[in-house]
Amino acid sequence: MRKLFRFSPTFPTAPISVYLMALSAVVALPLVVFVLLLMMELERRDREILAANTAEDAQVVARSVERTLQDMTTTLRILSTSPELENGDLRSFHNRTQNSLRSNSLYVLAVDAEGQQLLNTRLPYGTPLRKVSNPSALATALETGVTHVSDVFFGATSEQFVFNVTMPLPERMTRSSDAVALIMTQNAADLTRVISTESLPPGWSVAIVDGAGTIITSMGASNASPISAFPQETLKLMTGINGTIEDVDGKPRQIYGYGQVVGSTWRAVIWGPIEAAQSEIVEASRSLMIGSLLFLGIGMLCGYLIARQLRIPIRQIAQMAERIGKGEIVSPVETRIREASQISVALSNASFDRSQAEDRMHLILQELVHRTKNILTLVQAMMRQLARQSKDMDEFQKAISDRIQGLGKSIEALAIEQWTGVPLRRLVTVQLDTFANVADRVELQGDDFLLRAEAVQNLGLVLHELATNSIKYGALSVPDGRVRMSWRQEDPSDPKSLLHLSWEEIGGPPAVEPQTTGFGTTIIRRHAAAAFGGQVDIRYLATGLIWTLVAPRDAFERGPGEAAQEFLL
Repeated sequence: MRKLFRFSPTFPTAPISVYLMALSAVVALPLVVFVLLLMMELERRDREILAANTAEDAQVVARSVERTLQDMTTTLRILSTSPELENGDLRSFHNRTQNSLRSNSLYVLAVDAEGQQLLNTRLPYGTPLRKVSNPSALATALETGVTHVSDVFFGATSEQFVFNVTMPLPERMTRSSDAVALIMTQNAADLTRVISTESLPPGWSVAIVDGAGTIITSMGASNASPISAFPQETLKLMTGINGTIEDVDGKPRQIYGYGQVVGSTWRAVIWGPIEAAQSEIVEASRSLMIGSLLFLGIGMLCGYLIARQLRIPIRQIAQMAERIGKGEIVSPVETRIREASQISVALSNASFDRSQAEDRMHLILQELVHRTKNILTLVQAMMRQLARQSKDMDEFQKAISDRIQGLGKSIEALAIEQWTGVPLRRLVTVQLDTFANVADRVELQGDDFLLRAEAVQNLGLVLHELATNSIKYGALSVPDGRVRMSWRQEDPSDPKSLLHLSWEEIGGPPAVEPQTTGFGTTIIRRHAAAAFGGQVDIRYLATGLIWTLVAPRDAFERGPGEAAQEFLL
């Protein structure tokens, strides 16, 4: 029974090249995904390292600025203990301080409680002076009593942007003069020497930002102008003493590292594009991704090339199958694929086998036609003979039915053997199986051999008549009766020597020769002699019937020539 298969839509019908390319993609895609995940993990770790390094670099810059401010505070503390200042000798204090700080670009101011400058080392002593430009820083220092670092502002005396470190003087110092605080001022531009971009990635910048969000000084690729406002939105995110933030909305994305300058409201800020800092990892990721995609492409290309190599033999095999379907004999094709070559050889052998099978089928059909004609002729002869001898229809029907049944047994045995012949012993057994109650009383003697198809039909008909006659009138009609069927060859080495076949009834009633010749007698005498080209001898003895047939063995036996031709007569 032919079974129909319904294919799942998950695997649509497609050329083998598509499936092999898909297989290559399935094999390569996990590698691509793994590389992608690996790169994402490496980028995440590199981002963490970048954030930590940026925060650390900002802290380093903040500490450098912090040391500068501490140095200024220390200098002020030393100056506040000067004997000249304690004695109120401001001129001497001015000259000494001016000479000491000239090389450091630092300037000292002494101011009173109103913010009036009493001296300024930036100018010669005695030059008329004005009040300080950022009185708020002075007020904060006097109010808190601690040193205060101001935001950047524009100095009226220096006429440039500066910042001040203001230190209140002890009360004992104010008794000899009106000075209440010492201020050390420095130009904002001079702070550039404490910052550097040498350790930063290309495209990064560094800046010092005061408490008001003004850039005191800067350096780097951003070209941020000093004394300009740093973005307030970014400064608001810089909480704590030290850390990093990211600007994910910017193009390109920026990372900011910041560090608080201890003792002031200033911050050191380092920032730049993330891609610039991660250029190596980005380049490595790009190379790996390109390599993975190239690997995927090569895999799919190899799959396509292999599919081409497979498609050629498959098409050749398909063409062979089509030719076999048309009944042609095909030769195997040579391929570089071992399995395909094996299929090709198998198909070629199948084409030869099919051709032989078709020839055999034609012979079988011819033989079947021939056998059918013979059987029909035999049946017609039986019917005519029995019709002449039968007295009524019931007798005719029974007689014809019994003989056709016996003939059918022989034909059935031949059909089982595909008309190649039936062993003699089996033929006897098949015919006697019709009479199940007497089969065990028949003794067979002789070496078994294979009967030819014609002999099976004719001898089967004879045996059926002998058995029927014995059951009705002979040895098999009584319980103690039996039959011995034997055969022997005069010269076993000569296939054309005579074969003696006999049916001997023993232990039954005396055999009586019939007064008239019926159909059964015709079969066992005339038909048997004619069918086998031999002589039949029938003896009716007091001990029972003895039937003997002497004929050439080759009239019975299926010979080598017939084995080669399978079904030829």
